[in-house]
Amino acid sequence: MREDIDPIVKSVAEKLTRKNLFCTTAESCTGGWIAQTLTSVAGSSAWFDCGFVTYSNQSKSRMLGIDPSTIEHFGAVSEEVARAMVKGAITHSRAGVAVAVTGIAGPDGGTPDKPVGSVVFAWMLENKDGPQTERQLFQGDRQSIRWATVVHALKGLSARLS
Repeated sequence: MREDIDPIVKSVAEKLTRKNLFCTTAESCTGGWIAQTLTSVAGSSAWFDCGFVTYSNQSKSRMLGIDPSTIEHFGAVSEEVARAMVKGAITHSRAGVAVAVTGIAGPDGGTPDKPVGSVVFAWMLENKDGPQTERQLFQGDRQSIRWATVVHALKGLSARLS
């Protein structure tokens, strides 16, 4: 089940180093796993700035500057909130690259419109057109949904840095 993530992290590290960029994360459902995975690499302080774990709606507003009405109107698990999270992470860090995730890892909290396993991703490179978002639906228990989110987020980051 656990895909080998080391080659993906190594790819991200090499691309960030080559481009002389710092990375940041804004995480909800993964609770910091993306930042932990990135910083498990020796020397990551050369390209990783910080991670924001914004599990509650209040922390999304307080730490990332997201307007509470955006969360209220669209819900925490939405492209609008993921987009605001990734923009806020870049604004509140020295990073030029960011990834954000918000989702429902379960086992509770799902709805017919947003079932357990729903995750919204956003990636942003500071000097590009703006955030790119994507919605995924992962299957499995809480841990497998969270791990699939980490893998997908880092694959997406690596692809966007190419």
